[in-house]
Amino acid sequence: MGVEKNIVTDTISALFEEQPEGPKYRVLSSALRRGIDQGHLPEGTRLPPVRDLAWRLGMTPGTVARAYTLLTDENVLTAEVGRGTFVSYKDEERPPLYITRPTTPGTDGIEMVNLFTARLPDLGQIALINDGFRRLAERPERALLDYPTASSFAATRQAVVDWLDHVPLGSLQHEDIVLSHGAQSGISLVMQAVLRGRRPVVLVEELAYPGFRRAAELMRAEIVSVPMDEDGIVPSALAELAHRHEAQLLCTSPELHNPTALVTPPKRRHEIAEVVRRGGFDILEDDSTFLGETRSESYRALLPEHGWFVSSISKTLTPALRVGFAIAPQSRRSELRRVAENGFFGLAKPLADLVGDLLTRDETREIVRSVRRRNAVYVRAAVNALGGHDIGWHEDAPFVWLRLPSGWRAAAFSRAAEAQGVQLRPAEEFSPRNGFAPHAVRIGMNAQVALGDFEAALGRLRRLLDNPPEQILV
Repeated sequence: MGVEKNIVTDTISALFEEQPEGPKYRVLSSALRRGIDQGHLPEGTRLPPVRDLAWRLGMTPGTVARAYTLLTDENVLTAEVGRGTFVSYKDEERPPLYITRPTTPGTDGIEMVNLFTARLPDLGQIALINDGFRRLAERPERALLDYPTASSFAATRQAVVDWLDHVPLGSLQHEDIVLSHGAQSGISLVMQAVLRGRRPVVLVEELAYPGFRRAAELMRAEIVSVPMDEDGIVPSALAELAHRHEAQLLCTSPELHNPTALVTPPKRRHEIAEVVRRGGFDILEDDSTFLGETRSESYRALLPEHGWFVSSISKTLTPALRVGFAIAPQSRRSELRRVAENGFFGLAKPLADLVGDLLTRDETREIVRSVRRRNAVYVRAAVNALGGHDIGWHEDAPFVWLRLPSGWRAAAFSRAAEAQGVQLRPAEEFSPRNGFAPHAVRIGMNAQVALGDFEAALGRLRRLLDNPPEQILV
C-alpha cells in the first residue's frame, strides 16, 4: 500500500534531518532504510522522482540516484523502467545483482530454475581444489607469518602469464599483472589507476555489464553510454562522445559482449583503437565471460600505451575463489601496482599460492576444456528450444540473449517466467538508469541443473514466447 507523494517527500525529509552527519548518499540511504524498517514507508510506496527529492533535500540528483541504487542493489527498493522506484515487497524479493538464489519450489509446485546467471558444473574442480589445499598445507609454516610482498607473488603472476598464452595481449611480463579479487575488483583497480579529477568521464557500451557502472559510480565518475550496432561500438559515435565529454576511459567487452553475445570483428576493433589513439584516452577490455580460445588481437596489443585488460577464473574454473587478473600497459604497470598495494596489499598469500598451483597443472586445463564442452551442450539446447525467435548466442558464451517478440516487454516477461519457475535477467539491468532498454532478456547457462530440467524450463519459456499477452492498455 502506497502513501501520497507529498506525504512521502515530507516523511523522507524528516528522516533525513534526523540522521547523523556523513556522506549525503549514505545519510539518505540510512534515512530511507529507517523509514522502511519503522513502517513510515510501507511496502509498495512509490518514492519521489530523483530530481524532486534532490531539490527538496538540497543535494544533487546524482546523490539521490546513488542512494536509490544502493538500496535497489540490496532489494530494499525496486526500480521499474517508466514507472519509478518503489519500496520492495518482502515476499517478492528479487535476487541480488551478483548473488543467485538456490533452486526453490516455484508457482504451483514447479521447481524454480535459476537462469539469472551462469553456474559451472563440477567436472573435477572440487577434487582439484581440495588437492591444492592439501599441497598448500605442506608448505613451510613461516610463510603464514609474513606480510605478502610484490616479489612474493612473482610465481603466481608468471603462472597467469602462461595461463593466458593463447590471448594476443602484446608483450606481457609478470610484472604487468596485479592479482585481484575477481574481475570486478580488477575493473575497480584499473579505474583507480586511470581516472583523475573531481568528475572523470567513463564511456561504456549502451548495453553493458553492470559492474562497469558500479565501479565508475564508486569513483564518482560520470558515465556516458556509447551507441552500438551489430559489430559493437560505433566508432564515429565514440569519437564524438569522447571529444565532447573529455572522456578518460572506455570500458568494453569485444571478444564476447555481455549481454548480447556479439563479437566485435577485427576490422571494427582497429577502427575503435584508432579513435582511442587519436583521442588519447584509455580503454579497458573485460574478457571474463568468454570461454573459448580463438581470439582477435586485444586492445592491449593494439594500443600498448592505452590498453588495459581484465579477466578471471570465475567462468572457466570456479567463482568461489574470487581471483582475477588486471593487466596494465607495460609503461604504466607501476600505477596499477601502487593502487593495489596502497589499497589492500594484494591477495592473501596462501590464496595466491593456491591459484598459482592450480594454473600450472595439466588437469586444470583439461577441466576447463570439459567446462567449455558442457556449456556448449546447454547453449545448443537453448538455441534448439527457442528456435525461430531472435537469439544472440555463441557456443563459448555462458548465456544467450533473447529478443522478445511483439507483445512482450522485458520486465513483464521476466515476471511471467518466474511465475513459471524460471528466473531471468531483463535488459533493464544492463542499460543506463535513464536510458532505453530493448525488449530482451539474458538467459544464463546453469549447468548445475540437470539437462532435462534445463530443457523443461526452456520449454516453459517457449510457451510464453509463442503466446504473448493480448491486452490493450487505454
